[in-house]
Amino acid sequence: MMSAKPELNNQELEQAQVIMTSPVKSQMKSEHWQIVTTTFITVFLAEVGDKTQLSVLVMSAQSHQPWIVFAGAAIALVSTSLLGVIAGKWLAKTFSPSLLNTLAGLSFLILSLSLLWEAIA
Repeated sequence: MMSAKPELNNQELEQAQVIMTSPVKSQMKSEHWQIVTTTFITVFLAEVGDKTQLSVLVMSAQSHQPWIVFAGAAIALVSTSLLGVIAGKWLAKTFSPSLLNTLAGLSFLILSLSLLWEAIA
């Protein structure tokens, strides 16, 4: 007696798995690139013209060794970014996302009020 369901051989099973997982993998890759792009743009815009960039500019001009200054600045930025990622991972495991959003909002509010107070006084 033949069953109503056709049986698949190993090659057909592998092809079916690839077809079923390809959209998921493609979506994950797309999500990763979106996170990388957003992070790059955010950090790049935050760093352009800030005191770190100005310090590197002055050090490079004074030392006449721009590539050495670049290497030191790049290592420093990567190190501080690593610390931020490690702290963020710990915070994500320790606190709920809504609490983190509330705390981040409160810290920005306190910072802005402090800057406003400093500008007025």
